[in-house]
Amino acid sequence: MSVVTREENMTTIAPGRDVVSSMVAEFKQELAELLAENSSVLRLDMTGVELVDSMGIGVIIATHNSMKKRGGKLLVSHVSENIFKLFQSMRLDKHLYLQ
Repeated sequence: MSVVTREENMTTIAPGRDVVSSMVAEFKQELAELLAENSSVLRLDMTGVELVDSMGIGVIIATHNSMKKRGGKLLVSHVSENIFKLFQSMRLDKHLYLQ
C-alpha cells in the first residue's frame, strides 16, 4: 500500500517500491481513488523506486493523461538516475513533469 499525503492543492502518493506488473493492479486502484478527489496537482514520489516496467510506465502515462485532460498535472519526483534515463530514452521527459 502506498503512502498518501495531502496538502492544499496537491496530493502526493509514494509507492515506496518498484512500479512493476505485480503491484500495478493495486496501484491503479489507489491512483483512481486519488483522481476522483480532483486535486489540481498529483505528485508521484518515486523515493525507493528502482525499477519501472512497461506496465508501470503505462500507469504513469495514463495518470498523466487523466490529470492533463482535466487541467491538472502529474509531477514525478525523486526519480532515480536509471529511471530518469529510461524516461529520456522513451522521450517521456518531454511530456512528464519530472522533479
